[in-house]
Amino acid sequence: MDDDRPEVLLTGLLFYDLVLTGLGRPPTPGEEIWTDGMGSGPGGIANLAVAASRFGLRTSLAAVFGDDFYGAHCQEILAGQEGVDLSLSRVADGWHTPVTVSLAYGTDRALVTHGQEPPYSQDTLMGDPPEARTALVHLEAEPRAWISKAAANGTQIYADVGWDPTQRWSTDLLDQLALCHAFLPNETEAMAYTRTDSAVAALGTLSELVPVAVVTRGGDGAVAVDQTTGEYADVPALAVDVLDATGAGDVFGASFVAASLGGWPLEERLRFAVLCAGLSVRHHGGALAAPGWYGVDRWWRSLTDPDLKRTYGFLADRIPADVGPPVQHAPITPPARPTPLTPTTPSAEHSPVAPPTPHSPVAPPDTARQH
Repeated sequence: MDDDRPEVLLTGLLFYDLVLTGLGRPPTPGEEIWTDGMGSGPGGIANLAVAASRFGLRTSLAAVFGDDFYGAHCQEILAGQEGVDLSLSRVADGWHTPVTVSLAYGTDRALVTHGQEPPYSQDTLMGDPPEARTALVHLEAEPRAWISKAAANGTQIYADVGWDPTQRWSTDLLDQLALCHAFLPNETEAMAYTRTDSAVAALGTLSELVPVAVVTRGGDGAVAVDQTTGEYADVPALAVDVLDATGAGDVFGASFVAASLGGWPLEERLRFAVLCAGLSVRHHGGALAAPGWYGVDRWWRSLTDPDLKRTYGFLADRIPADVGPPVQHAPITPPARPTPLTPTTPSAEHSPVAPPTPHSPVAPPDTARQH
């Protein structure tokens, strides 16, 4: 099999995120609140793409970009700055990139989004998906055809799921786990879909449906079972000051995949994912909060707590010699208007998005969500 095949394959809706932090509470109608914390950058599916790419994984993203400033800027960040392959992506003529304003306060947030459904579906973007080592997917009530095609290609499917606004939590969705190698819901989702009353009980049910089951528990860490190795792990979360929890779940998923591709034991995979998610919430959320190897290495080198040093001692043998350049966190505003790319119309033949010329981004202060 081709060794240059993507290590992570992704598709989904991309957003331009504007994140405001430092709010003690959400504003009330008619009220204006000032805050000195703000960051901007790509969000949505970009969270996973950047988090994976910053671990040196060959990452291929199929997404739709609007023919506007936000779309061009997100392309420049993803391809030019972060090295994400956008050859499966398209620019849509006359369609606006969705924009989300996130108001982050405490460990919660409120979101307001302007946008419309993209003119291309995931199945249209993917077509016959390329062979890849893994794909990170978001399961929905209506199964996506490309996922079964990817699984048939030998791609290992790592899946998560979102909140069901109908609150029916149909167990039919769990039928899709037959295509998956791993399933990583949070405890609320896991308990709702399995009709159980605890994360551990939900994990037990899910472990009978998928080889690797993981249930994240927010501030209580995560639990997991790997039926392929017979391992069970239960790890706590790190004590961190939360600036913005946007995208932390995506960082967890991408980190777990990175460690899984490395063949790590389950407990190490889970601790690593919890660590990376914890590091991400210290920065403005969305894609650019992902720590990558650079951020993990900085944390490890600065660590003085003897218990944590012992618990995470495995990192001494896992962190690569070359951790890459310092990661760019979300700037308050984009540094410059990028050159727009040529759009395609939904009805016309398309050309893949060409990676823009790499640039040297303005180094923003260390002060920036998946829907």
